[in-house]
Amino acid sequence: MWGGLAAMLVALPSAIAFGLVIFSPLGPERAAQGAIAGIVGTIAIGVIAPLFGGTPRLISAPCAPAAAVLAAFAAELARREGGDGRAALDPDRAVLLLILVALSAGGLQLLFGTAGGGRLIKYIPYPVVAGYLSGVGVLIFLSQLPRLLGLPTGTSLAAGLASPSLWNLRGLLVGLVTVAVMALAPRVTRAVPAPILGLAGGIATYFGLGTARPEMLSLAHNPLVIGPIGAGGGWSLAGVVARWSSVGQLGAADVQLMLVPALTLAVLLSIDTLKTCIVVDALTRSRHDSNRELVGQGLGNLAAALAGGVPGAGTMGATLVNISSGGRTRVSSVLEGLFAAAAFGLLGALVAWVPLAALAGILIVVASRMVDRNVFHLLAQRSTVLDFVVVAAVVVTAIARSLIAAAGVGLALAILLFLREQIRGNVVRRKTYGDHTFSKKRRLPDEAAVIEQKGAQTAICELQGSLFFGTTDRLFTELEDDLRTRKYVILDMRRVQSVDLTAIHLLDQMEARLAERDGTLIFSHLPPNLPTGQDLHVYFDQVGLVRPSRRVKVFDELVDALEWTEDRLLEEAGLLHAGDEVPLALHQIGLLKGIDEEALRALASCTEERSFAPGQEVFRPGDAGDEIFLIRRGDVRIVLPLAGGRRHHLATFGRGDFFGDMAFIVPAARSADAVASVPTDLYTISRARFDAVASQHPMLDRKVFTRLACALAIRLRQTDTELRALEES
Repeated sequence: MWGGLAAMLVALPSAIAFGLVIFSPLGPERAAQGAIAGIVGTIAIGVIAPLFGGTPRLISAPCAPAAAVLAAFAAELARREGGDGRAALDPDRAVLLLILVALSAGGLQLLFGTAGGGRLIKYIPYPVVAGYLSGVGVLIFLSQLPRLLGLPTGTSLAAGLASPSLWNLRGLLVGLVTVAVMALAPRVTRAVPAPILGLAGGIATYFGLGTARPEMLSLAHNPLVIGPIGAGGGWSLAGVVARWSSVGQLGAADVQLMLVPALTLAVLLSIDTLKTCIVVDALTRSRHDSNRELVGQGLGNLAAALAGGVPGAGTMGATLVNISSGGRTRVSSVLEGLFAAAAFGLLGALVAWVPLAALAGILIVVASRMVDRNVFHLLAQRSTVLDFVVVAAVVVTAIARSLIAAAGVGLALAILLFLREQIRGNVVRRKTYGDHTFSKKRRLPDEAAVIEQKGAQTAICELQGSLFFGTTDRLFTELEDDLRTRKYVILDMRRVQSVDLTAIHLLDQMEARLAERDGTLIFSHLPPNLPTGQDLHVYFDQVGLVRPSRRVKVFDELVDALEWTEDRLLEEAGLLHAGDEVPLALHQIGLLKGIDEEALRALASCTEERSFAPGQEVFRPGDAGDEIFLIRRGDVRIVLPLAGGRRHHLATFGRGDFFGDMAFIVPAARSADAVASVPTDLYTISRARFDAVASQHPMLDRKVFTRLACALAIRLRQTDTELRALEES
């Protein structure tokens, strides 16, 4: 209850001031109607939004962005004339259009929330948001200076500032006292909200001056106060019915006129709300539901518009007061609206005596706090100067043109910011070469030597981000030397987010350059479902990039692409063996080459021959075993099972190689799967049988383990080379 009461005391004075800002372009006689619109908006949004919203403790009330957008729209309506030169738009009709804009904005917020747009609005760049809100602050500040100075109606701000004789010193004194009290109040006490103390100070000053000027104590024809509520017009039942009955008279031009302000208002109110929600999350260690909150805000603004009130958003000041005063649930937020209704019912007559200059002072303080002064720090570094330019452009456009125009500028600059970040980011995440990065297929020493010697003919590029017209030139620059000097270029696409037609044209050029030198462009990890909805397999086929006539290869895995390029290098060197060759004899196995006849006969006595069909498991994780396997023919794939059913390809061993060495050296349960890829013949030697034979041949174990140590050292050196290449790339 205390949280809701304290929040109401903060929100209500500001809401009255915002109502005045919106209705003032329609004429001074509309001041009372604007004040009531602010109060009605506070009640409607305060009760409805928290009931359906997704952020406990959030206080929703009329806010500065709503005041700025609707005031600009009201000023446009007041100036608007028909094509035949008829008089300016009727004020009652203008009020109806203002309400319809607010109604449309609430409907759009409801649509944003139900369509899941809450997450998207949070991704609007900070410079654009800062520019919007700072522009709103500057506009409100400029719009309240004439009211603070008490300038005659129709006097421009420039003319008024240049003519101090036009100033109303009594009103100016009331406004300055309000500003001073509101600014200094937090240093004295936080028990009473600063807007309440500021308003009380302004009212006290006004009545203090009224003791010397009796005309200030009369409501009739008093330009310094809001004035009688009944003079507002349009709040009787007949007035409401007449207003809504004229909806049918609106035409397509009116709808078109309202469209952009409604969209601008919906986006600004949503941004303002979600920014406050993030602050609430940080203070209360909670997490709000963005989409549900937008639904609640949309329903609240619909209710406010239907009642003729000012729309609003989740407001920072009132929300912080609610939290600090003990508000813990959405009940405190609902109570804020109910307390506003009670205050209007009990004290509504006193609203007429509120000084306009005091409300102007409150708004000037609010506006000054909306201007983000931290943006000037962006000028300190060259890399952030463009961000400052974005903020300044939005603010200047808001002042020189309108918030509606600033919305368009902000959207355009948001796109430019996105393009800048995409262009600045490097699309080549990592680049290595085939003499430092190898496939999973283990090669025999003579084959490994060829690959290390000629592997530099292969360039491996891991791409990332978006390949589009803004990044293609940088990609071509990165790969230009490789296209001139390498025979194979592998593009790993696993981290690519999108590909446009300009990038396809670049890939065409790369393929053509490689084909001139009898080279090949190779793709791996083509994503089937990009965030854009593209299937790169289908897209590349549709644009003709992977036609059979092109020198282009596509592989599911990078290791498969590397294995293919290594096979081509071995084929050129005459070392590539076909899978259907005659099984090797024991002395032809790479591990045992050069061993003497006596040792071979001893090994043969403890060796078994086994054959496996494609897909048949040699062993699986958890199997007990102490055997080493020598491959006579075929390939065996070693796969490590991971959590969640995933599997990692460790290596592939081919004809003449060996595997299972860890369990042979230190007998233990198997940790991986070994599966035959093709028809495979193996020699198997168990450690137990080997030890039995070695006990009768003293030098056998030394000869075998020396060769085994050398083979493992070669493998480890190759692994070191790959790790170094990954760290340095």
